[in-house]
Amino acid sequence: MEHVTIEFPGVKALSDVSVSFRKGRVTALMGENGAGKSTLMKILIGLNTKYTGEIYIDGQKVQLNSLQDSRENGISMIHQELNPVPLMTVAENIFMGREISGKLKCFVNFKEQNKKAKALLDSMNISIDPGTRMKDLSVAEMQMIEIIKAVSFDASIIIMDEPTSAITDTEVEELFRIITKLKEQGKTIIYISHKMDEIFRIADDIIVLRDGHFICQEKAEDLTEDQLIAAMVGRTVEDIYPKLECRPGGVYLEVKNATVRNKFENVSFQVRRGEILGIAGLMGAGRTELAEAIFGMVPLDGGEILIEGKKVHIRSEGDAIRRGIALVSEDRKALGLNLNASVKENISIVHLNDYCAGNIFLRLQKERKAAEKIAGEFQVKCPSLDVKVETLSGGNQQKVVLAKWMLGDPELVIFDEPTRGIDVAAKAEIHKMMSEFAAKNKAVIMISSEMPEIIGMSDRAIVLHDGKLTGELKRDEFSQERIMNLAIGRKVEDTK
Repeated sequence: MEHVTIEFPGVKALSDVSVSFRKGRVTALMGENGAGKSTLMKILIGLNTKYTGEIYIDGQKVQLNSLQDSRENGISMIHQELNPVPLMTVAENIFMGREISGKLKCFVNFKEQNKKAKALLDSMNISIDPGTRMKDLSVAEMQMIEIIKAVSFDASIIIMDEPTSAITDTEVEELFRIITKLKEQGKTIIYISHKMDEIFRIADDIIVLRDGHFICQEKAEDLTEDQLIAAMVGRTVEDIYPKLECRPGGVYLEVKNATVRNKFENVSFQVRRGEILGIAGLMGAGRTELAEAIFGMVPLDGGEILIEGKKVHIRSEGDAIRRGIALVSEDRKALGLNLNASVKENISIVHLNDYCAGNIFLRLQKERKAAEKIAGEFQVKCPSLDVKVETLSGGNQQKVVLAKWMLGDPELVIFDEPTRGIDVAAKAEIHKMMSEFAAKNKAVIMISSEMPEIIGMSDRAIVLHDGKLTGELKRDEFSQERIMNLAIGRKVEDTK
């Protein structure tokens, strides 16, 4: 890709960017959210067509004006944000738009299609029935189906945008095995991730973009992690986990023997004011379901919830909000934001009653002032509060979600994968906000699949396995080995 430039209203997204990707190698495309990575890749797959510059594949100049053009040129992409058709099956999603027909070309041969989907799933050791509807899969399972779908095109260039953001360590190892196999077949892999440990494990080459400009292209072995971070953000990030030391206060939330059938059972724990309680565990352990039960999204089948020692009945999200509880959900685009609404509207949506006159008329000026104030505190980068939130980078979208909840001054915030798919600088900012919130004598629950995040930010941690609590650790007891042992079902006494 040579001298690529593209502008959107009010911003030059890419400025004279020239990069190359080699056969049989993994090239990591790095940069902060908003650096231009996704824009560059959308050009390569034919989604952004109003650019200047040239693209060459195997030395031949190509014009990519559509997704079909890119596929015909052997390019396939796994997107960071999942976009399945929920009511269709796994097999139907994999072969969408290129369905396998029978003798009569107007009918789909579902038996043969399921058979081929099963073979693809088996090739990656994924035990999912191809007849399962996508809506019945977890986020991690949906991500693996997207990977299968991309591989099924038999593309020569495969773009992977945050492919491990929602899969387990075991599934990551399986993905890396597949990537190694694809490299051996001479495939070109373009790998986008914010996880530094992954980059230095899987990448052969690293390209860095910053603010739409090309910064460098180096062999991975020639860069250190500190050098890579400095190239990405233009400065050093001193502390990704800026944990403030706080003295925990009284118990704010207590969960006793909480049970939701087929999700988790008899889970008990406490959260104190002034502390961050980490919840660790592998995908499917019941962590998100536990958070949703506390927030009133699903009813408890057993057990009870106490706030400051008093039993409460939380039957809906509204009940939870009125009790001072907020949930920053794992899937910000599906559950945390209205993508077609403005930044201002997303920030104020939960608290509109506070800006109404007589519960009838919305006081727009009061609403805007409140949104502007909290957006400034959270350093949301956007041209104006009136732009659609879908136009913001992932890190700024997450800041909008945080601003929305903090506008109501909650007493407890549950963060479910708060930094998934966010660059290192935005990650440090969100960790700082989380730590400062706890320092105000508030309570925090943080669910994370990233072990360094649990260890770096938690005062205490509980670990779930298969819906059961396997152990609780204090900060001075943390280690990756101990937490992982608990996550696979070993009791805490067996990990010491």
